[in-house]
Amino acid sequence: MNSENEHDHDIHTYEYSGIQERVGKVNTWLIVVYAALLIWGVWYLITFWNHA
Repeated sequence: MNSENEHDHDIHTYEYSGIQERVGKVNTWLIVVYAALLIWGVWYLITFWNHA
């Protein structure tokens, strides 16, 4: 059995758009980017909230 075909039943394809979704994990680098953006956003909000 081919390893690519083992998880074919886990892939859901949307009929009209053709977009496919499957169960997977989020890459570590992407989690780090999200965390950095969140921290930067909170810092920016606090730092520049009262500046006009």
